[in-house]
Amino acid sequence: MTHSVDPIMLSIPERLETDRLLIRAPLWGDGAVINEAILESLEELRPWMPFARTAPTQEESEKHIRLARLEFLKHSELHMNIFNKLTGEFIGCSGLHRIDWDIRSFEIGYWIRTSCSGKGYITEAVNGITDFAIRELEANRIEIRCNAKNVKSAAVAERAGFKLEGIFRNNRRAESGELGDTKVYAKVRGIEYE
Repeated sequence: MTHSVDPIMLSIPERLETDRLLIRAPLWGDGAVINEAILESLEELRPWMPFARTAPTQEESEKHIRLARLEFLKHSELHMNIFNKLTGEFIGCSGLHRIDWDIRSFEIGYWIRTSCSGKGYITEAVNGITDFAIRELEANRIEIRCNAKNVKSAAVAERAGFKLEGIFRNNRRAESGELGDTKVYAKVRGIEYE
């Protein structure tokens, strides 16, 4: 039996909430707050995130958000912005990427602004997005991939209950230009959740 679906026909909620967070699809106009967060966090993001190689302009951040909005509407990538539910402060970005709708496989990516790190926000967001993918999108597999040297990102995956499946050796070029390894964590229906 095939579960093939045209993703454009899916009704996917554009927001979810956790105890402290509002996690929602990108909207036009989000570029300013995202740009501010990237500039604040450039040194921490640079080793791991290609978009942090150079400081983006506010216009570049807005362009990225508008493209992310269109991808969300097409359901080709489900970018999500994370906000503090109480204060409205922008915290970071996450979302579901490398989507395979046929087998319902997704990868969660994330980054956080420096002033909000160390408070458990990203782990809370990953748990919320994982639940969302299971409940709303009928996920069969959810992955987190990170540079093997990115200890903080790996710790988020482990705190969220993802299992290390393996390490891809020399499969990526780090922002420094050197070859590096990728850790692959996953949760799979029937093993880590029902």
